Amino acid sequence: MSNAKVGIIMGSDSDLPVMQPAANFLSDMGIDFEMTVVSAHRTPDRMFDYARSARANGINVIIAGAGGAAHLPGMVASLTTLPVIGVPVKSSNSIDGWDSILSILQMPNGIPVATVALNGAKNAGILSASIIGAFDDSVAQKMENYKRDMVEAVLAKAKNVEDIS
Repeated sequence: MSNAKVGIIMGSDSDLPVMQPAANFLSDMGIDFEMTVVSAHRTPDRMFDYARSARANGINVIIAGAGGAAHLPGMVASLTTLPVIGVPVKSSNSIDGWDSILSILQMPNGIPVATVALNGAKNAGILSASIIGAFDDSVAQKMENYKRDMVEAVLAKAKNVEDIS
């Protein structure tokens, strides 16, 4: 198991089905993580405490999912020097998810947030593993294996399609 740790936070427990694939991927890669609800609007003090203490608590990367106005990833990024990966969540009060995408994507200079696709938490898990793999050879090897397995799966599917014709 890697010594690295990822913090997965979300604005509401209703975001859990979207965020769970990040946790699943990290678990498959042997990367420790913690997961909790931190609302930028309803629990701002909790958000401040989480972001400011993340490094001291052993967190190396933060994945933050949020819907609607989606302030959580950007606000967390403003409070820490750790990399923050934002997951825009298409919520029930969303404008087809565009409000979340643009809120996370359009950060001001100096406060970057890496942004993945709408409901793309698995990609956030993959990106966080890639970040950790830059400094952890065991995670880097697992990521190489993961990418090799994807290539092999696509080549097998291509052969199946080609055999039909």
